[in-house]
Amino acid sequence: MTVPTRLRFSVAALVWIVSAHAVHANGEAAAQSAILNPRVLLGAAAILITALLCLLYFYRQRLYIRYWILGWALAAASPFLIAHSFAAPKANYAMYGLSQFAGILSALVFVISADAYRTRPRLRREYATVLLAVLIWCGLSPLVFDAEAVHAPGHLMIAGGLLTAGIAHVALMRQTRLYGAGVIGGTLLTLALAHAWWAFGPTSIGLSDQATFLNLALYLAMALGMQLMTFEDMTYELRVANRRLETAQGELRDLVTRDALTGCRNRRFFDEVISRELQRHQRYNIPLSLMFVDVNRFKAVNDTLGHEVGDRVLQRVAAFLVRSVREADYVFRWGGDEFLILISCPHDHAVRKANELRATFAQSAEVADLPEGVGLSAGCVEVPAHANDITPFIKTADERMYLDKRGSSAGVSGR
Repeated sequence: MTVPTRLRFSVAALVWIVSAHAVHANGEAAAQSAILNPRVLLGAAAILITALLCLLYFYRQRLYIRYWILGWALAAASPFLIAHSFAAPKANYAMYGLSQFAGILSALVFVISADAYRTRPRLRREYATVLLAVLIWCGLSPLVFDAEAVHAPGHLMIAGGLLTAGIAHVALMRQTRLYGAGVIGGTLLTLALAHAWWAFGPTSIGLSDQATFLNLALYLAMALGMQLMTFEDMTYELRVANRRLETAQGELRDLVTRDALTGCRNRRFFDEVISRELQRHQRYNIPLSLMFVDVNRFKAVNDTLGHEVGDRVLQRVAAFLVRSVREADYVFRWGGDEFLILISCPHDHAVRKANELRATFAQSAEVADLPEGVGLSAGCVEVPAHANDITPFIKTADERMYLDKRGSSAGVSGR
């Protein structure tokens, strides 16, 4: 091979290498440009948030999350519609109008999502008519008047929707104390201000790089707010469920420890409180007495007039006893026509109280329509400070009550 031939071959090889390197560099630049397309980046971020919300909805199927998903899907569609340019300018204008319409729809869906937290929103047909008119305007007016026809009006409508959504979420935070709703509301209000600013800026298809990165930051803040609100909502629901469970347990406990006929406490409740009362009696040196009360002629009333009249007698007696003692004292239905009163006073005061109860009941309205001869007998005993077992004193009070019942006709007072 001659020198000129070798030289030509070398120059050709060098040109080919440089050309190949330039083509490769241009390809990388084009790919990098496609990857860093701000509109694609903004749409991809919205799609990622939509996917995360779909996963969240799988575990937490609430209506407001469903509206969030729809709002973010529309927010993703808006930049994707203008991510690539077409050869025909009219086509670019039309896609820009549809992009603005998707942004308007997204803002309106976020308004509905705030209402959907508490109730199912009522969507009227008039809304669809208005949206159809906006869609026609967004799709056709750019073909006639270019992109400026939908630039300022579109951004202002988006700003109005975002402003309403932000206010609704802030109000939701004030009502429910869900701070995630406040984060969402603050982000929506910031986006509303941004769109109002862009409405009066120069007309351009799509946002600048600075505006895109601002949107990305706000998208991230809004997504975090939604995650926080959902977590707070679950926590709030758990608290409500726990309160309902505690209420149900309290009602069940009250049902178990209360006599169904008279409404007085029963022996089960007595077994629960007596140890605490004895400890309080010993620790604070508080006098404690037992008063055993029995209904006179109850068996005769039951046998001659029936159980319905007997039940009414017990209910009247129970209501009278509960009304006649202090809130700190306890009235228990001990069994049949017998009642036990746990009263914080010494023995002599308990005896005076028993005499007062007998006399007051005999003259009260409770006995006005009860069978003749129905009255009360009572026996009292004071519990010593060192007592650990209440059973012997209950027996003593019971025996004194029977002495009172037998001696009542001779004028013997309760002892």
